[in-house]
Amino acid sequence: MDKCFKGIRLVLGPVVAALLVTGCSTPEKVGYLRDIDPNSSIVLQEARQLTLKPGDRLRIHVFSRDRELASLFNIFEEGNSGGSLPYTIDEEGNIEMPILGRIHVQGLTRLQLADQVKYKLLSAQLLNDPTVLVEYADMAFYVLGEVGRPGRIAIPKDKVTLLEGLSLAGDLTITGRRDNVLVMRSEKGVQNTYKVDLTDVRSVYSSPAFYLQQDDMIYVEPNIQKANQSDQNANLIRTPGFWFSTVSFISSVSLLLVRFNVIKQTRTWKGPPTPQARPGRAALPPSM
Repeated sequence: MDKCFKGIRLVLGPVVAALLVTGCSTPEKVGYLRDIDPNSSIVLQEARQLTLKPGDRLRIHVFSRDRELASLFNIFEEGNSGGSLPYTIDEEGNIEMPILGRIHVQGLTRLQLADQVKYKLLSAQLLNDPTVLVEYADMAFYVLGEVGRPGRIAIPKDKVTLLEGLSLAGDLTITGRRDNVLVMRSEKGVQNTYKVDLTDVRSVYSSPAFYLQQDDMIYVEPNIQKANQSDQNANLIRTPGFWFSTVSFISSVSLLLVRFNVIKQTRTWKGPPTPQARPGRAALPPSM
């Protein structure tokens, strides 16, 4: 029996030790802005509103008390007078409006374009009381990797921060790396990549990617635990599930060995030894 338990200890010892090492590893950083001082103020960089660029689509609505005259400056889908068709900015940064003709809009904000159209209407005495509304037709950014809702996210307002964008994507999952978020942005024909450490205040608030732009691509890298779990072959031994399964299997085998040893000893037992007669006394006859 002692030999059996000694063998079990020799088998389980290394497995349990490995399991403890795996379970006691240093956890990944899961908090944001870990070095922030609750009693301090953070100086924000100048707010960067979205500016128009080639390929963007927008809608321009012109209103006036003279509805019939204002309708000349709006383009509608045939048979649908309730919604206007979007303009697409060409490669030179221009759009073509009815009557007003070509307007250069690249680099303008939504409100700046509205002011420019209003000025053209007034200066040409086309409308006396124009109101111009400019809306983004389908501007968006994209989020990939370890977030709750990856995919295309519509831009809801003129300026969106990186933290707001990640919240719109459902926040990072527990397996997403907070210290290595990548923001990829196409600027003047070149794709620039910005690395942001969400655990560090300076990295977040001083990053050129703090304010998102249309068509930005955000990638959240998986942490080492998630990366190991995704590899079903070479890294399988590193997963906690593997070690729990191994311990369960060895425990079952150990119990079977103990039971087998007990049964074996029971079958070889021949009962207590026959008492021997003491010197000087005759052995008692067996009882009838």
